[in-house]
Amino acid sequence: MSTVTRRDLLGSAAVIGGWMALGMERALGQTTQPATTSAPASGPAPAGPYTLPPLPYGYADLEPFIDAQTMKLHHDLHHAGYVKGANAALAELEQIRRTGGDTIQRVGAVTKNLAFQLSGHLLHEVFWNGMQPRGGGDPAADSASGQALRRDFGTFDAFRAQFSAAATQVQGSGWAVLGYEPLAQRLLVLQAEKHEHGGAWGVVPLLVLDVWEHAYYLKYQNRRTEYIAAFLKLINWQTVEGRLQLALQMR
Repeated sequence: MSTVTRRDLLGSAAVIGGWMALGMERALGQTTQPATTSAPASGPAPAGPYTLPPLPYGYADLEPFIDAQTMKLHHDLHHAGYVKGANAALAELEQIRRTGGDTIQRVGAVTKNLAFQLSGHLLHEVFWNGMQPRGGGDPAADSASGQALRRDFGTFDAFRAQFSAAATQVQGSGWAVLGYEPLAQRLLVLQAEKHEHGGAWGVVPLLVLDVWEHAYYLKYQNRRTEYIAAFLKLINWQTVEGRLQLALQMR
């Protein structure tokens, strides 16, 4: 894993609804090949600050746990749609500022859409990089993440049970999130509905699990618990450790 600097972290930090997301995955050196709240738009993204990152592995590299067709659709259409939506929302806000007048009445709706689209983009970056072929297992016992998991959850199995339950019990579409809360300096498991609802300000997402149906339905249909169990076998604890180490530097 390549060196990640504090500048890399601060330069990519962005607010996601209820918490601070740290989009540092590209700084970790992981590379490969590559609206509305009901469905993100598809097609080329308009010019803007956000771009679709390549997956850190091939489409089929997470099989048999997550199939190649799901990965391709999920990354190339859904994630790309959130990138396009975030850039479009920013462009619309810029147009509103230039135009003024009655267009200012649209600020609330466009800002709400920006929170949804941008949160979807940033959470997907954390999601892709939280997995790796032949991942899973437990974090190293002497690592910061391993020690923090034992301190805040008792055992790794207790963390896994709570994280799995949180993911299972998300109502409708959303995410399970393992995050670092800097005020109490502890790890928390949270839920996010859609992308932007249900978090806590300041919490840094270390590991996230997408439980929108498009993330698993082709292979698992309505068997969300099987998909969650499969995800736990893919966790890239090295990336989680890197994110936690950078979060600790920000205290």
